[in-house]
Amino acid sequence: MNSLRNRYWIGAFLVFLAAFCFATKGILIKLAYQYPIDSISLLTLRMLFALPFYVIIALRLTQKLAPVQLTTRQWMSLAVFGITGYYLASFFNFLGLVYITASLERILLFVYPTFVLLMNAVGFGRRVTRLQVMALLLTYAGILLAFWGNIENSVQKNVLLGAFWVILSGLVYAVYLVGSDRMIALVGSQRYTCYAMIAATVPTVLHCAIQNGLQLGGFPMPVYALGLGMGIFVTVIPTFMIAEGIKRVGSGNASIIASIGPIFTIILSTTILHETISIEQITGTLLVLAGVFLIGWRGKKQAILPLND
Repeated sequence: MNSLRNRYWIGAFLVFLAAFCFATKGILIKLAYQYPIDSISLLTLRMLFALPFYVIIALRLTQKLAPVQLTTRQWMSLAVFGITGYYLASFFNFLGLVYITASLERILLFVYPTFVLLMNAVGFGRRVTRLQVMALLLTYAGILLAFWGNIENSVQKNVLLGAFWVILSGLVYAVYLVGSDRMIALVGSQRYTCYAMIAATVPTVLHCAIQNGLQLGGFPMPVYALGLGMGIFVTVIPTFMIAEGIKRVGSGNASIIASIGPIFTIILSTTILHETISIEQITGTLLVLAGVFLIGWRGKKQAILPLND
């Protein structure tokens, strides 16, 4: 019993740390945007800094584990899901942060569990309970309240446009999660994460090459430091902490623990970026967290994974 209890608390601590790492992403992006760099260049730096780690880990897993037996169609599906979850969702998220604050971005992004719930209900016929309906109402009420409280905020460049890109990011990430269930069962969570990230790096680099000729030199040194930080501490390390945490505590418990992410972001954005947090935003955050908590609690048998953006 003590061994099982220790295993659980270690897993919970890993998810907690991963949530903190993910919560710093918006902060690092906003710090990078203080310098002359566009969204796709910054995303490309993040992916390129992270890529060697995923390649090395994938090779080590290949040596330690049995070979992956996938058909060509399954490999293509894996690549598509990786591109969806780590290129499209990330790029839309980076775009949204051009226009809105990091704290509002994190609240809006937490709409994704409701998308997962609705997709499972519509696509797979999974019944939505009254408690889950209540969770949906709480989540959307919180997002609406936080959004409404920031419309007149002079810190936001364009609340409507920024919210559109961030919510679209959450929707795309939900598609990735729903579609990834079977693939994760086939190849394992760690190998799947490596393969998905490697696949997503290709269109990211191509996008950067088409948009600005892959001109990644000449940025101020802090930009490279922030890109490296995003690559290692916001991407590589937390993705594997989440994978190990889910293995120990389950996806439902992990999603509940990880829902503390917006609180971390609000604290960091006020202390580091000096963003002003309205009472509507605080109240909306609490409502969103209550909704995510209920969805995660009722989602122990239908995985709603923590946000891994």
